[in-house]
Amino acid sequence: MIKNPKRLQKFETDLIQKEPIDIHKNFRIMAALFEEAVLLGIFPLKNPLEGIEIDIKYAKVINSVSDSS
Repeated sequence: MIKNPKRLQKFETDLIQKEPIDIHKNFRIMAALFEEAVLLGIFPLKNPLEGIEIDIKYAKVINSVSDSS
């Protein structure tokens, strides 16, 4: 259980700022994740538009909520 979330957030922010960006490492991670998705049968999608109606409904609901809520 996290007892001091503000302290954890500051730690994470500081860690991210100190660590340099390694674009090659990021591309290797992305390629490995894509390869795993292919092996699991997630990609290529059999029907890319399957479920798009639900996604559109979610987007409409989310976009209709005001920022002050």
